[in-house]
Amino acid sequence: MDSAKDQPDEVEGLRLIRAFLSLPPDRRAEVIAFAEELARAHGRPEEGTPASPR
Repeated sequence: MDSAKDQPDEVEGLRLIRAFLSLPPDRRAEVIAFAEELARAHGRPEEGTPASPR
């Protein structure tokens, strides 16, 4: 595993989480609704169905 390659992705993920948590509750709800809509549009597997690896 190449930790030097993975670290920038981890740092970016933490930045996104921090930005999300700094949003007011109403904006967080909008982000969650948007993400759920994207998941449905991209054919998220049904509950209980194993997700395919990338």
